[in-house]
Formats: sequence, structure tokens, C-alpha cells
Amino acid sequence: MASLYLTEQLGAPVPGDRVEVTGDEARHALQVARIRVGERIAVGDGRGTIARGVVAEAAPGVLALDVAEVTHEPEPRPALWLAQALAKGDRDELAIQAATELGVAGVIPWAAERSVTRWEGAKVARNQQRWGTIVREASKQAIRARVPEVAPLATTAQLAALPGLVIVLEPTASTPLTAVTVDDADRLTLVVGPEGGVAPRELERLAGAGAVLARLGPEVLRTSSAGPAALAVLNARLARW
Repeated sequence: MASLYLTEQLGAPVPGDRVEVTGDEARHALQVARIRVGERIAVGDGRGTIARGVVAEAAPGVLALDVAEVTHEPEPRPALWLAQALAKGDRDELAIQAATELGVAGVIPWAAERSVTRWEGAKVARNQQRWGTIVREASKQAIRARVPEVAPLATTAQLAALPGLVIVLEPTASTPLTAVTVDDADRLTLVVGPEGGVAPRELERLAGAGAVLARLGPEVLRTSSAGPAALAVLNARLARW
């Protein structure tokens, strides 16, 4: 399947139905991707349902699909979340893009002590919206049934209060990630620090709240690659790959 388009109006289609995509998604399909009548595409609602079929109409502003197959993907358990520290450049954005392709359920922007980048004032809403666009586009590229949630900007105290199992990736930790018990968790959140790492008092605060400190391996990864690497390990351990 070459293309996935998202619409909030998908409803609950069955084979034989005709569904429409309008607005920006339709414009992209018709003007950028050059989708034409007769091509096979997928249309999803971002909440687990994907309809696959053949394009029946490709008129200005409207893309219509004759549904041949409908699948619904239940929410996997444990739900894997990534708390990604804000980072300079586009490294935090690269992290959440890859994490989306790897099946993360949600991402949390984290204002870590050592984060060089800061979201303040109008930047908070603007950057959260940008993260939302990134995970949406990455979901379409990966043909994902579910678009990850983008949580509000979090403090360290808020991360410490998260439900479920919290794993802080820390290169100096004595416990390897592969040794952490993950099967019993309903929700699992990976915490990744910025370029300078997680500050000692942040590690103490998180560990004191029950978080597990774990290392990936002997190498020290960039903030943009640590989370995706850990998600790959967890996907294998949970038999999702």
C-alpha cells in the first residue's frame, strides 16, 4: 500500500462503502502525490481504523475511495511512550519522528534542566502543534493505524508522577534495558535526556518516584537516537517485531 490519508470523518466503514477525504489531505493527494482514479490507497482515522480500496473519484478537493477491506488495530499493551527532552536543532524532532515510525503510543516534550532549547510563551503552543504535525506525517509514512498523542510540555516533577513503569535511559546505570521487566506494565514511558544528559538531581527525583535507570549499551547515543534505539529493543522483547 503506497499511501495513507487521514480523516476524522472516516466513521465505521464496511466493504462496499464509499468514503471521502477532503481538505488538506485531499489537496495533497491530488496536487502533490498525483493520486488518480484506479489507484489503491488507504484511509485511516488515526484511532485504529484503516479502510483500503481503490480510488473512485479524484476531483478538485475530494478524494473518494471504494472500500474493499477494513481493519481495526486495538491499542497495544503495554502502551509505549517517549518522554523526549527538548534539544537544540532538530534532534528532538528527529527522535519523535523515528519513535512514531517505531510504534510509540505518545510523546511527551520534557523541559529538562540541561535542555538548551526552551519553550516559553507563544512557543509552547506553536511547538506542540509542530510536534503534532511531525507525528501525523510520520504515521502516514509508516501506514500506522494510530497517530501518537502529543502530551503537554512536562516538568521533571510531572514525569515523576506518571503512571505505569518509567524507564530513564542513563549511560552510567548498572541495569541494562534488556534486564528490565516490562511484560507486567500497562504503560511504559521511556525518558530521554538532552545533549548534556539527565542532571543528577533529576535522576534522583525520578528514581525516588520509582523510575528504573537503565542503560542501552557501552556507547553513548545522541538524544535523537537513544529513544528510537530503546523502542526497537522493547518492540523485540514484547514480540511486536
